[in-house]
Amino acid sequence: MKFTTKADTLRALAGRLSTAQVLPQISLTAGEARDNPARALELLREADLLNTHLIVRSSARNEDTAEGSNAGKFLSIARVLGEAAVLAAVSQVVDAMGPDRENQVFIQPFLTRVELCGVAFTADPSTGGHYYILNYDRTTGSTSSVTDGTGTQLETFCHFKASPAQLPAPLDRVIALCRELEALFEHPALDIEFAVSDGILYLLQVRPLVLTRPLADLEGQQRCLRLIREKFRASLLPHPDLCGQCTIYGVMPDWNPAEMIGVRPRPLALSLYKEIITNGVWAYQRDNYGYRNLRSFPLMVDFLGLPYIDTRVSFNSFLPKSLPDPLADRLVGYYLDRLRTHPELHDKVEFEIAFTCYTFDLPARVTVLSEAGFTAQEQACLVEALRELTNSIIREDGFWRKDAEKIEILQKKRQDILSSGLGPAEKIYWLLEYCKRYGTLPFAGLARAGFIAVELLRSMVTAGVLTEEERSLYMNGLSTVGKNISRDLAGLSPAAFLEKYGHLRPGTYDICSPRYDQGRELYFDFSQPQSGGAEPPPFKLSLQQYEVLQQMLEAHGLHTDVLSLFRFIRHAIEGREYAKFVFTHTLSDVLELLSELGAGFGLSRTEMSYLTIQRVTEAYSCTEDLESVLRASIRDGQALERAAAGIMLPPLLWEEAQIHSFFLPDGSPNFITQGRCAAETVLLPSEAPLEGKLVLIRGADPGYDWIFSRSIAGFITAYGGANSHMAIRAAEFGIPAVIGVGEKQFARYASARWLEVDCRNRRVVML
Repeated sequence: MKFTTKADTLRALAGRLSTAQVLPQISLTAGEARDNPARALELLREADLLNTHLIVRSSARNEDTAEGSNAGKFLSIARVLGEAAVLAAVSQVVDAMGPDRENQVFIQPFLTRVELCGVAFTADPSTGGHYYILNYDRTTGSTSSVTDGTGTQLETFCHFKASPAQLPAPLDRVIALCRELEALFEHPALDIEFAVSDGILYLLQVRPLVLTRPLADLEGQQRCLRLIREKFRASLLPHPDLCGQCTIYGVMPDWNPAEMIGVRPRPLALSLYKEIITNGVWAYQRDNYGYRNLRSFPLMVDFLGLPYIDTRVSFNSFLPKSLPDPLADRLVGYYLDRLRTHPELHDKVEFEIAFTCYTFDLPARVTVLSEAGFTAQEQACLVEALRELTNSIIREDGFWRKDAEKIEILQKKRQDILSSGLGPAEKIYWLLEYCKRYGTLPFAGLARAGFIAVELLRSMVTAGVLTEEERSLYMNGLSTVGKNISRDLAGLSPAAFLEKYGHLRPGTYDICSPRYDQGRELYFDFSQPQSGGAEPPPFKLSLQQYEVLQQMLEAHGLHTDVLSLFRFIRHAIEGREYAKFVFTHTLSDVLELLSELGAGFGLSRTEMSYLTIQRVTEAYSCTEDLESVLRASIRDGQALERAAAGIMLPPLLWEEAQIHSFFLPDGSPNFITQGRCAAETVLLPSEAPLEGKLVLIRGADPGYDWIFSRSIAGFITAYGGANSHMAIRAAEFGIPAVIGVGEKQFARYASARWLEVDCRNRRVVML
């Protein structure tokens, strides 16, 4: 079969399909409809369709072509009943298609009692992977909720074409239809609209799927998935030094690679993140802060370049050292079971699943463990262990103080190395060593202290001592890097501003992402006067609040006073942001030295993004030819990316079958502030002005601080947690934000021109 117009293609398929039905139709050209409007009524009478609810649809000649679908460009009118309504609808649809007389308008019965409707792709348009991707609605009864963006509870199912996995009903029938249409058209990439009504599967539309990249090699994909399956099987085995019998892999828990380096980072970014954080630094510092010793356990693994956090290792690292082993083992098992049962919490494991520090509401929160069979004595044991651990952290001479001092050492070490006579490779080696020792190691500690600080504030709201507005006011009054950028943009000269902040870049680990001082015109408009923003009103505790908090500290056995506690909270949150600012300066210098190193051998930044940092640092202690080492590493990285380009995996992975076939979990986004905005959207990266816009960012790291200088209305991210960098920024600036909506919702919001974000009522509305 060949594709023709939308109407003619459906007519040719009527009666030929064994897996689905095609609704009857009448059609006429735009010229016929204009010359003889009554012709549509005559055809409907002949087909005995005039006295039923109808849908009047466009079938323009520039729709559904191999070059572009023009999906949704033209008008369709549903629930049309009666002669006058038909004539009006036909006229509207014809006018919407423009002057071409050869365009068609066609009319079909309007489906009622719809049980399922949606869209199926027979290839992944983003990666070229060989997947069936079904996006569908089983709640509204509408046949257009997926295509017009009105569905609020859409589901997504992904299935590798060569998968042996059994398909769930009724999606098995939809995929059978996909296979039949692929065979009929001899085309592997189709865009199909379908609906199930009264138990009957209907084909509503089929057209070629426009791909932005070539289809992946099917056999190559099978080999890659086999390797991932073997790695996954091996990782499920118990480990003698780990609590928990199995694991779950996720892109969002703990150090959140999806937000920091993306779900498909280049080898350099991935290897840098491993080197300076997730291979060892992360565990070393948790051990220092009183948690279980997980040194030598890598926190992050990658499945052919796709990074995942090992949540079993993560959950182990949140156990206080004093916890008895039997209780620790049961807790990790409980955490894993809860995450498996509630995958929507994968970006909130430290808030909604694991108990990691003492807060004023902890004794009440741990009672949920009773439902899982934990005794009151076991709950009390956990509470006491976390109280002891938290007391050791929040004290005036806690470990966080030493970490704050170490950060300043990095500033000096960085300057010493950069001003030395060492070559680029040697400088890279030592900058990374000092970055780990005096940068990411203390940052990891301050990040833990910052998390505890935020949780203590949250629990004050839960306990009724602070209101949510007061908590926001306190956060808005903190002095952080984001605030300083806005202030300094207004107060410093462009040269002085870039001297201070020029090392930042939107992709902190991405060598191809321009620094602020390399792409100043992309990020800032220095020709316009800048406002540092109004100072927020000061946060003050009333005498009554002070007294109540002091009584609570004593009652809960926290060995501090109110003033010391708030001093800890301020220093921990501000210190975390400052430490990140400092260590990313060293990391940014490493990326520039790598670019310089590559340029000496005729290698571009893009080519350098494919090597691994370990191959560069190894060159420091060996006599290999450096150019050959770099080129070999680049070739390996490029080959790996080509091999894995079409691979799709779920954001949470706990069963072998999910490697081939999975549902995307629903997101449970984090609404930051109590604000509200309705604005036009801008999807980054973009050169469009951001002032007054609602900005959509797939994953935002500290390098995106520049957006807060643009007077944005609000922002939405696909990835990120309630305690993420961008969540903190939103709270500081009082900007409405929705953090971590997930891939499904992000794609839906990105398709909208205007959105309303209402954080108080926790909703996003497409306008």
